[in-house]
Amino acid sequence: MSSKHYPDITRDISNGIKHLRRDIPDVMQGFSALAAAAGKDGALDKKAKEFVALGIAIATRCDGCIGFHTEALIKLGASKAEFEEVLGMAIYMGGGPSLMYAGNAMAAWEQYGGV
Repeated sequence: MSSKHYPDITRDISNGIKHLRRDIPDVMQGFSALAAAAGKDGALDKKAKEFVALGIAIATRCDGCIGFHTEALIKLGASKAEFEEVLGMAIYMGGGPSLMYAGNAMAAWEQYGGV
């Protein structure tokens, strides 16, 4: 499995973001508003939207995004089977590089206590 530890990755990123919230509050408030608006329930529920975000995170090879969206999916009650089907779609759409990051996403799932 991956030597990356996703809870550490997301914690370190969150610590860095604290500085951005202090130093560029208008930008960060705008980003937070965008995230809240995009993530709220609509035709798709929050869990479906987090699955979309995870697929994009894998395709763009963003470790922080994989960590944050995996953690959110576990909190939203995603099953391992659902999670793995999304990884399958990400692999299909992104080819070999997405396969490598899908492996990283499985490590994140395990590190956040997914069952």
